[in-house]
Amino acid sequence: MGATVDWLRTTTPGLLVLCGLAIAVLLIAIIKIKLEPFVALLLTGLLLALAAGLPVSQIVGTPLKAGESLLETGFGNILGHIAVIIGLGTVLGAILERSGGADVLTDKLLRVFGEKGAPVAMGILGLIFGIPVFFDIGIFVLAPLIYVAAKRGGRSLVLYAMPMLAGLSMTHAFLPPHPGPVALGGLLGVSLGWLIVMGFVCGIPGFIASGILWGTYIGKRVIVSVPEEFVPLEPDTDDEEGGIVATGVVTKAPPSVALIGAIIAIPLVLILGATFGYQLLDKDSALLQVLTFFGTPAVALLITVLVAFYLLGIRRGSTVQELSVITAESLKPVGMVLLVVGAGAFFGKVISATGIGTALADTMSAAGLPVIVLAYLISCGLRIAQGSATVAIVTTGGIVAPLVAEQNYSQMSIALIAMAIAAGSIILSHVNDGGFWIIAKYFNMTVKQTLQTWTVLETVLSVVSFAVAALLFSIV
Repeated sequence: MGATVDWLRTTTPGLLVLCGLAIAVLLIAIIKIKLEPFVALLLTGLLLALAAGLPVSQIVGTPLKAGESLLETGFGNILGHIAVIIGLGTVLGAILERSGGADVLTDKLLRVFGEKGAPVAMGILGLIFGIPVFFDIGIFVLAPLIYVAAKRGGRSLVLYAMPMLAGLSMTHAFLPPHPGPVALGGLLGVSLGWLIVMGFVCGIPGFIASGILWGTYIGKRVIVSVPEEFVPLEPDTDDEEGGIVATGVVTKAPPSVALIGAIIAIPLVLILGATFGYQLLDKDSALLQVLTFFGTPAVALLITVLVAFYLLGIRRGSTVQELSVITAESLKPVGMVLLVVGAGAFFGKVISATGIGTALADTMSAAGLPVIVLAYLISCGLRIAQGSATVAIVTTGGIVAPLVAEQNYSQMSIALIAMAIAAGSIILSHVNDGGFWIIAKYFNMTVKQTLQTWTVLETVLSVVSFAVAALLFSIV
């Protein structure tokens, strides 16, 4: 027995077996026992640390001092990085939603693209509105607009829904301030500026392939009608204010498309300015100090939220109290997201402390497997097995982080590895994914139809985006 324990704790094959067993326990806890991912990740991390023989003082600290334990540093380091960003990003999305921004964007895009180009317009709508809004919230807000477009066009609901879903999924998986990409920034030590750039570079081809090409193809073959009870009020594009009422709510003074676009662009521009200013300017430059301050993600998002509060709220008649209510309501779902990410980071911290990361690096080198491929495959496996993209991202990030730290990768290369993890986290959405059932319900599809449309869409988005990331990684 002692020899077996020593083999598990001290040899490369033993550590890999230990890692495999830990992941198996994690999946069983989530899939079979139905534990919340937060609880499952925390429990599995503690069990792995004990099984690997780590000292209790290293795992949880002592009764007098726990600040440097794996438990507290695993949670604290990542939450200190992401909590403010995710919170502010969520508030921004809520303000944009309540202002009628989605209605205005839809109206403008449909006018520009016309009836034949309506599916493409819906895809761009998902892409733009998906940047500040969580995936499921985006579906709830945009679904009524899809119903109206499909009813007007007289074609399958699938034709209009798939491009929009591809846009929402791409931004959710690849772009800050969404939880997965932000968590990867902290776990892998890469700036959000590089994640934004590589997110667009890798995600846009995947969006075109899955949302536009696949969406158009399958939308003509899977015919789904819009039930009458799903159709909200018809858009009124001739009102004096130029707004629409697709969601059944008439806005007295709808914001302009330019204003919505400008507000969404503010944090992206500020963060990118800091990232590339650091690369191009002298490190003692006063301009760099200014760019760095305003381009810090938390500061950039705070500025954007304050601008949105004024331009979309106060200036249009909302009170501070009303904005506070919107803020409080939008933040309610954030707590569980943060706990899952924190527990995933703790799990990764344990993996690093046990030496499993080094064992994986040795095995990978012996097999000639690039780290970006390993990252993608691990993320794919976790996604397919347990369904949650966020769990797949934070768990894979924790496993891969030690491998990345051992190499002298550039920020661009690390961002591409992050994109590979993000791509793997969305592959093959099926019945263990909550998003699968939301989409089936909201777009009137059977399980078979959802597998034919949404599941394939996610897989195409994953594979194409990873292919772009792997190609760029091989070049740089």
